[in-house]
Amino acid sequence: MIWVPYVFFAILGAIVGSFLNVVIYRLHTGKSLGGRSHCMSCGETLLWYELIPVVSYFSLRGRCNMCSSWIPMRYLAVELLTAGLFVLAWHIFAATPMLLILTLILFAVFIIILVYDIRRSIIPDEMTVSVGILAILFLTYEYFLNRDFWSIGIYIVSGLLVSFFFWCLWYLSKGRWIGFGDVKLALPLGIILGGSAAFSMVVFSFWIGAGFALILLGLQRVLKKGKTEMSFFGAPLTMKSEIPFAPFLLAGFILTYLFHADTFSIIEFFMPW
Repeated sequence: MIWVPYVFFAILGAIVGSFLNVVIYRLHTGKSLGGRSHCMSCGETLLWYELIPVVSYFSLRGRCNMCSSWIPMRYLAVELLTAGLFVLAWHIFAATPMLLILTLILFAVFIIILVYDIRRSIIPDEMTVSVGILAILFLTYEYFLNRDFWSIGIYIVSGLLVSFFFWCLWYLSKGRWIGFGDVKLALPLGIILGGSAAFSMVVFSFWIGAGFALILLGLQRVLKKGKTEMSFFGAPLTMKSEIPFAPFLLAGFILTYLFHADTFSIIEFFMPW
């Protein structure tokens, strides 16, 4: 029955993802997080079976049951992405319950930052503070595990250096290349990873961003003939769009954190001399 915990964390992730959709939609709008969910087009309150994560989207065929308006696919994407991250977290940290709990909470915050930044080009300070608190908890766990103040110092210095690097980019470009929210977010992310892993996160984030830009360029040339518009989590997307950097930064973090990807090893593999 080895598959049972994987199914459990997939379902848990989908449920959490459904709640995160509510948080993303209502954050900074003055609306309560405790109110009943409703259709954004007709305002009708959703029934219980219309709130089942993932399943309800397919059973309703992506449309509201009352007004037949399209349900944004980003809701499904958030639920599936959260479910996938939760399963990965369980697979990697099943033997360390404390790390598993911290990682699940961290990934939930990441989802909010990801979608909110894509749609509104801003990283909520509440989410950055949340990552900062989690960074402190990660450091506390690391200390009780190794009882080494020097290693804690390395984690903190790594975060400061990563954040300073992004601050330089922000300052030199006057905010055109990168937002100040990314500068603030880089600090706790660098602290959680520490050392060369923090450096790898930065490199991977730029590599992923460059790859995304190349894919976007290719897709735009293909779709331009059919005059089809592209979107990403509901946000219009063209080569002239200001693409937030936080998604790439978070992707670089996850790649390094979960899979221990190391840019030095990759560079050495392709350039052995």
